[in-house]
Amino acid sequence: MSYKLTFKEGVEKDLSKLSHAQEMLVLKQFVKLQNSPELGQPLGNKAGYNLSGCRKMYVDKKKIRIVYRIIDDEIVIEVIVVGKRDDMKVYAEASERLA
Repeated sequence: MSYKLTFKEGVEKDLSKLSHAQEMLVLKQFVKLQNSPELGQPLGNKAGYNLSGCRKMYVDKKKIRIVYRIIDDEIVIEVIVVGKRDDMKVYAEASERLA
């Protein structure tokens, strides 16, 4: 079963900040996620941000993070944020977008 991919507001801007090569790697991970949403590692309380119910997936040798959540009853994967982990900013942005 393939999951539908949806994006929180701001994800397209996140992608535009990446290099073309990094963006292609992220898009490949999106395809993997649609078929196997459990691939990412579960997140909980990350650096003081409550991201329970979310998962993370690494891209480009762990330089980029995809933070997402699975909405099983709708068969949807909602991508919350894509970005570099720099000082946990990606997790702070994920927490903001979930608020």
